[in-house]
Amino acid sequence: MTRTNLMAVFAAGLAMVFASSASALDKITVAYFLEWPTANQVAQLEKTYDEALGVEVEWRAFGNGNEMSQAMASGDVHIAYSQGLVPWVVAVSSGLPLKLVGVAVSYAEADNCVVHRDTGITKANAAKLAGMKIATPIGNVTHYKLLRTLDHLGVDASKVNMVQMNGADAAVALARGDVAAACAFGGPLQRMKEYGSELMTAKEQEAIGIRVFDVVSVTEKFAKEQPDLLKKFMSVTDQANAAYGKEPKRYVKTISKAAGMDLAATENMLGMFSFPTAADQKSKAWLGGTVQQFTKEVADFFVKQGQLDKALDSYDFAIDGSFL
Repeated sequence: MTRTNLMAVFAAGLAMVFASSASALDKITVAYFLEWPTANQVAQLEKTYDEALGVEVEWRAFGNGNEMSQAMASGDVHIAYSQGLVPWVVAVSSGLPLKLVGVAVSYAEADNCVVHRDTGITKANAAKLAGMKIATPIGNVTHYKLLRTLDHLGVDASKVNMVQMNGADAAVALARGDVAAACAFGGPLQRMKEYGSELMTAKEQEAIGIRVFDVVSVTEKFAKEQPDLLKKFMSVTDQANAAYGKEPKRYVKTISKAAGMDLAATENMLGMFSFPTAADQKSKAWLGGTVQQFTKEVADFFVKQGQLDKALDSYDFAIDGSFL
C-alpha cells in the first residue's frame, strides 16, 4: 500500500463525521478486536457499560485500526477501543477529527514479526530479507514496529516486498510458506511462532525505544456532544481494569469468551498486557506529556519512511485526558 492510499482511505469520510446534529442517543457503537483479550471485556460481556451509560452499547469487531478509523469517519462507530496508536496518527494527520482520550493497554510481547524457519534468516543476517515478502497490516503499530526493526537491523525497507494482510491471513500465509516473514498481534502472532522465530524479541525492541500501546479514541463530534456518556464509558473501563488487577484469575474465563479465544491462549496473552489506571494515564508518563511526545516521534518516523506525506507540527490538540 502506498502512502497515497494510506492517506486517501480517510478522505472521503471526513465531512460525514459532522453530518448530523446533536441529539440524544439510544445506542453507541464501539469498535474492538477479537483475539485481543482486555480487562474491560468483562464489562462488555456482562453489559455493565449498557447499565452505566443508560444506552445500548454495540461492540463491533474489526480487523485493524485503520478500518476503525474509516468506520468513525463514516459515522458508524463512536468509540474505538484498543485502536493502535499508528492508525490514529495516520487518521489525524490526514485531517480526520479524532480525539485520543485514554490508553487501553500497554504491551510489547503481544505484537511482533516472525520469520519462517525455512528461510534461515535471523537478526544477524536480516539483510537477506531484501526482495522477500513480509505480510503485515499496513499503517498500524505492527507495521511501525516492523519498519523500526528493519531500520535498526540495517535493512532497506524499500527493498522488502511488504504485503498488506490482517493478522489471521498473515498467519496462514506464513504457515503455507507464501511469505518469508509475517507480522501480527494477538492470537495470530501466537500461531505464527509455530513456524519460526521473532526477528527481534520484545525486550530487544524496547531497548531501542520501540514503545507499544493501544489507545481509546473517539470522534471529536461524539466527545463534544456526548461528554457525559464518554466519561461514564471511561469510568466503567477503569473499574473493570481495577477489578481484573485485583483478581485476574476470577475474570479470565469471561474475557476468554468475549475475546473468542481458548483459556490457555487468553491467559498467555493477558500475561503480556498491562492496563494503566486512570490516574496513571493522567500522569506525565502517559497523557500528561509522554504520549504527546511519542506521537510526534511516530509521525515523523512515518514521514521519513515515506508512509505519510507530512506530519503535523503537534498532535497535542487531539489528545484529551479530561474524560478520564
